[in-house]
Amino acid sequence: MAWFKKKEVTPKERKKGDALWSKCNVCNEITYKKELERNLNVCPKCSYHFPISAQKRLAIVLDEGSFRELDRGLTSVDPIHFRDTKRYSERLKEAQRRTGLKDAFVTGSGKVHDSPAMMGVFDFGFLGGSLGSVVGEKIARMVEKAVEERVGVIIFTSSGGARMQEGILSLMQMAKTSAALSLLKREKLPYISVLTDPTTGGATASFAMLGDVIVAEPGALIGFAGPRVIKETIKTNLPPGFQRAEYLLKHGMIDLIVERKQLKEILGQLLDLLYH
Repeated sequence: MAWFKKKEVTPKERKKGDALWSKCNVCNEITYKKELERNLNVCPKCSYHFPISAQKRLAIVLDEGSFRELDRGLTSVDPIHFRDTKRYSERLKEAQRRTGLKDAFVTGSGKVHDSPAMMGVFDFGFLGGSLGSVVGEKIARMVEKAVEERVGVIIFTSSGGARMQEGILSLMQMAKTSAALSLLKREKLPYISVLTDPTTGGATASFAMLGDVIVAEPGALIGFAGPRVIKETIKTNLPPGFQRAEYLLKHGMIDLIVERKQLKEILGQLLDLLYH
């Protein structure tokens, strides 16, 4: 006689459970989602910083009610009629429906502890936060607006790199964004780059590493090629923590590591310092 009988979990029950709980990618701790949200989507056990949407990022960092979005209607097209298992145009529509965004980057003006700035935030949920023509154009327009209003720029990067579905046009955005940011230097306006998990590929090779001050969240993966690709290429074991924020700080590649709950305070202080 069986004392226990295993109950089969239906897809509906599994989906309901997924909506209530989150599993940490680092320590595997399972946390009630509302508790995780109260902790700014940072694991209460190991302090792993979960990726968050552009909207949540803006709500955490900016003074309430200060954000004014720019260029909201810009949307990508399919210039080279790219297709892998799906058409690029189909992937765009799916990403737009899933995230509620037109593309992977949100820009606008706002205030951080009363210090004005132009703000750009990647949303990794939109095609891996990839750098395409629209993202490059929005960065360029944001910089031009910053020069016009005589304020600094803050960019939060969470990107897998250039958007392969746009071919060479996506790679051109590396040069375009770097050239745009040089205008800030010429005008003596500050640029603060905030690197979140992950910051890789063409984003790292251009605008993400050009900040007057480069800040990273704890544990963020930051690099050009991924650790696995590098290891397989050079046939050598990589150092512990390679390409993580802490490793880059130790080797002088970034300036600060700041936990999410302290980020608004630190950014406000940096803007105040750099403006004066």
